[in-house]
Amino acid sequence: MPTSTGSTDVAGSGARRSAAAPKPTPLIVARSLVYHAAFFAMITVCLVLALPGTLAPRAVGRPILRGWALLTLWMLRVLVGQRFAVIGAENIPPGGAVFASKHQSAWETIALLVPLQRAVFVLKAELMRLPLWGRLARSQGMIAVDRAAGSAAMLAMARAAEAAVAAGGQLVIFPEGTRRPVGAPPDYKPGVVLLYSRLGVPCVPVAHNSGVFWPHGSFIRYPGTITLSFLPALRPDLTRHAFLSVLTSAIETETDRLVGSAAGVARLASAGG
Repeated sequence: MPTSTGSTDVAGSGARRSAAAPKPTPLIVARSLVYHAAFFAMITVCLVLALPGTLAPRAVGRPILRGWALLTLWMLRVLVGQRFAVIGAENIPPGGAVFASKHQSAWETIALLVPLQRAVFVLKAELMRLPLWGRLARSQGMIAVDRAAGSAAMLAMARAAEAAVAAGGQLVIFPEGTRRPVGAPPDYKPGVVLLYSRLGVPCVPVAHNSGVFWPHGSFIRYPGTITLSFLPALRPDLTRHAFLSVLTSAIETETDRLVGSAAGVARLASAGG
């Protein structure tokens, strides 16, 4: 069951964001189609080539995963004109930590692999059942959670997360559990609170505006610069209620700022082709 998201002002600010994506021009549509064709060809080849890496130590397979992420981001830049920038990298702790990220599109599941070289994602169990990809994800220590399995699944996730963080992993969780379109009110789930209270490590809020350029439920990819923002880490001694309130406010406030600054760029790109 969703937990409280904190103040009504935060939820209201999320609702005030403009959710309407600009109408794509024929050129943007064509470039998006080319990107998708190239991406699916590339990922098929990469997954086959990566199979030997699933049998090797994690340190060997990790560069393969990061290389795939870098190649995908390069294709977005060249084929679509979609770039990305990272701000607040100085807020990334040197050791184990939790990174609680806004989730607007699949982009952040790719891009976070670049600044977080030891990233361990908490993923939906169904993703781990995908051919080849699931095998690679498991070999890299990604953590599957079956949300339909209730409290038992949550505890299993927490135990796996404890092991990952103890080994210096950078645990990435999407507190809302699934992708949310730009403009949707925040809907933070209890999983992030459970991990924070059990792990005893800093939690870094992560915001971005990927949904402006990679709209929810659309194949269109708009040109422009997606900004990924790492905010100051929350100390590990907050109460559960205070943690969720501060986390929600930090992520949603920064998301509002980034979305607001990028929405006009997407509209200008659409207008200009």
